[in-house]
Amino acid sequence: MEWETDEKELKAAGAEALPDGRCGVRIQGWEIESRKHSILTSLQLEKWEEGLQTSHLPEMVFGDNSLVLKHVNSGTKIYFNAFDALVGWKHEALPPVEVPAAAKWKFRSKPLQQVVLDYDYTFTTPYNGSETVERNAECVRGLSNGSSCSLQWEDCMEKIDLVALASKEPILFYDEIILYEDELADNGISLLTVKVRVMPSGWFLLLRFWLRVDGVLMRLRDTRLHCSFGEHVKSVILRESCWREATFQALSSKGYPSDCAAYSDPSIISERLSIITQKAQKLSIEMPYLKRNNTASRRAMSTRTWLMPWITGKVE
Repeated sequence: MEWETDEKELKAAGAEALPDGRCGVRIQGWEIESRKHSILTSLQLEKWEEGLQTSHLPEMVFGDNSLVLKHVNSGTKIYFNAFDALVGWKHEALPPVEVPAAAKWKFRSKPLQQVVLDYDYTFTTPYNGSETVERNAECVRGLSNGSSCSLQWEDCMEKIDLVALASKEPILFYDEIILYEDELADNGISLLTVKVRVMPSGWFLLLRFWLRVDGVLMRLRDTRLHCSFGEHVKSVILRESCWREATFQALSSKGYPSDCAAYSDPSIISERLSIITQKAQKLSIEMPYLKRNNTASRRAMSTRTWLMPWITGKVE
């Protein structure tokens, strides 16, 4: 169901809907836009397989779906899409999760085909978003290779304020975007989604990879970003990333159900999964025009690009 904007609430928050039928809002120097389309066609899938150098892709790839958050004055842009997420899957190349022998036949594409699961068929990805700095119509990808264009993250002890997020604040915009999905030949679910919520005080998003291999394993990789609109000079973004997982056997030994039906909602069972890794970072985006009054300072600030981060951890 499409989100219906409330014009009065947008106006009261100093925000406005994006023009030309685009889905999203402008607020506090940010443009936040979601795009949703159909799954890739067979021809498009062939091009993706060539680009990713693989013959394996999820059953449903929403290749034209995306979420884009752009800080207009600094040119900083954070965005989420399926292709970059699958690049992460390909590069990480986790070992395949063992499937019960009785279920392997479901992965056959031909009746007499011998099944060899020699790749990560779960499409688990370390992806936590893509970054670009747009400067004078020139886009420079923010790769973490130590170059001058890389986004500069700062590790921190700060956490996303859950109490503030739970307050009765108007929701100016909300959307959920599916990037890809696979039912693992009826052996579970592999799902990558991103949700965004925009309030007068800031925006919040959750990028979630959820995996359940029935009777074997559950895995949850969450990345949460919260941008608090600062007073006058800067916006602060926190990013928390957390990787959790547990086997059905380990959960059963703790007295939890072994029935797969009990694990359909990752939000409910996440606390039962063991933490593998977690990380928290932050970055401040300052407004380039609010510095000093002298001409030299203004000129220096106009050529300066302020970059933004994300944080890793666990929040609901």
